[in-house]
Amino acid sequence: MRRTIALFLSLLVGLPALAQNVAPVQNNAQTHVTPEQKSAATGTANKAAAAEKMGAPAPENASVVLDSVIAIVNGDVLLQSDVEEERRFESLQLLSTDENNDVRAAQHLITRTLILQQMKEQNQDNPGITQADTDKVVNELKKQLPGCLPTRCQSEAGWTSYLAERGLTPVLVEQRWRQRLVILNYVNLRFREGIRVPPADVQSYYEKQLVPQFEAKHEKAPTLKTLRPRIEELLVQEAVTKQVNDWETTLREEGSVQILVPAYGKSSEHDEEDDLAGGGL
Repeated sequence: MRRTIALFLSLLVGLPALAQNVAPVQNNAQTHVTPEQKSAATGTANKAAAAEKMGAPAPENASVVLDSVIAIVNGDVLLQSDVEEERRFESLQLLSTDENNDVRAAQHLITRTLILQQMKEQNQDNPGITQADTDKVVNELKKQLPGCLPTRCQSEAGWTSYLAERGLTPVLVEQRWRQRLVILNYVNLRFREGIRVPPADVQSYYEKQLVPQFEAKHEKAPTLKTLRPRIEELLVQEAVTKQVNDWETTLREEGSVQILVPAYGKSSEHDEEDDLAGGGL
């Protein structure tokens, strides 16, 4: 299926909603580091790795390596654990198994980071998204996910159990979907105007993409009428994505994107020579 930027997801990610001002959602996956800190941390990690290889004890000042850096986006550090968390969230996006992989998740994570940075720079990271807006989207999500039907996810215990099987919690899902609503609002203002989705495209997506997912779980899919708003939202976001890709390219070119794991893509041209060897801490 055509690539859809995760950040928006639910953008599918989410379904439009606006209202009074609320505090911006923080992206806990990002930590700012200076070039000196990156160099020092890399050196320490390399010493620890070398010592382990030689059978010698690690240096006293060497931290235990629990994670690895996959990218540094304008000074914000993204970790492999962030990629894995992204994949867990994408399991709620009605993606096929082959679409939900680390490469896709990493690209979505980098893109979302760039957009959140741009929003903050333009003081547009605090739109009017209410708790009611978030609750509405999450409640719709519960009704549409394979394995959540017919009534499992309507109870708090059932929803918590469903998410726990995917390494998630209700609080994390609520925070992420609210963030996506914030991003969706921003993207809509910039790119969405004038996009129309033909009814035939909605019908095709329903029959070829969604129905088979429910049939695989021996469940009856919700009707096209029920899913139409979400499908239209998905297809609109795919159209928006085509426009956003050019904008994303500009953000990458004008900013600093160092991707330290080659499989996850290429760094900004002016950062390629400065990439840290080894791909992380």
